[in-house]
Amino acid sequence: MPQAFDEQVTRCAAMLEQAQNVVLLSGAGMSTSAGIPDFRGPNGLYRTAGIADPERIFDLSEFSRNPTLFYRFHRAFLTLLDTVRPTFAHRFFAALEQKGILKGIVTQNIDGLHQRAGSSHVLEIHGGIETSTCVRCSRTYSREETTRKAFETDIPRCDFCGGVLKPDIVFFSEQVRHLEECVHLVKTSDLLFVVGSSLTVTPAALLPAYAGRDIVVVNRGSLSFDYLPKRRISLLVEEDIDAFFKAVDTRFSLVSENGT
Repeated sequence: MPQAFDEQVTRCAAMLEQAQNVVLLSGAGMSTSAGIPDFRGPNGLYRTAGIADPERIFDLSEFSRNPTLFYRFHRAFLTLLDTVRPTFAHRFFAALEQKGILKGIVTQNIDGLHQRAGSSHVLEIHGGIETSTCVRCSRTYSREETTRKAFETDIPRCDFCGGVLKPDIVFFSEQVRHLEECVHLVKTSDLLFVVGSSLTVTPAALLPAYAGRDIVVVNRGSLSFDYLPKRRISLLVEEDIDAFFKAVDTRFSLVSENGT
C-alpha cells in the first residue's frame, strides 16, 4: 500500500474516531462501482436507450407534452437497477449509522442504493423513484405499482383519473427536496464526507460550505472548488472510493463480507 494512501486512511480513521456527528453528501461516483454508469458516458443509459437529446428527459414541459421519452429512459434505468447492488461504501456508511455515528445522508442520486444498503436517514435532494404521483389528482403510487404499469403500457396512468404518473424525481425547474433539513444536517456535523460528487451541481454543491468542522472529500475525477475552497477541505482523497473505505474499515471492522 502506497505511503500516501496509508496516511490518508490513518487520518480519516482518526477523524472518525473523534467524530460524533458524521454526515455524508454522496454523488453519482458513489454508485459507479455498483454498475450504474454515468448517464452521459459512452456506455451510459442515454446512449443505450437511444436518446439523442438527453436534456429533454428531465424537462418538465417536455414531460407534460409527451412523457414517452422519459419513460423510454426510465424503463432502461429500472431494468439496470434490478442488476445492481449497494457498494462497499454504501454498506460502510449504513454501518456507521447503525453505530450511531452517522446522523444522516444527503444524496444527489436517485438509485435508492443507500436505502438498500440499510441506511434509514437519507435525504434525496433530487428526489427518488420509490414513489410516483399522478399529475392530475396527486394520488401516490409505489415503485412496484409504477414499474408494473411502465412495462405494461407506454405511459403509466392513474387508476382513478387516468392522469399520467410521474416518478417523484426532481425535474429541471422543480424545487429540490429537503433543502432546509439538508443545510441543518450539514451545519451540525463535526465531520462531513463528500463522496463521489464533483461539486458542480447546485444547490447540492453549496452544502459543504455549511459544514461545522472537518470535511473529507473522496472523489476520483474532476472536482470543482467554486463553492468549496480547497482550504476548507481537511482531507482530499483522489482514490477508488470502495478501495479507500475498505482500507478505513480495517481499523473498525464494521462491514462483514455479506453485509453490514
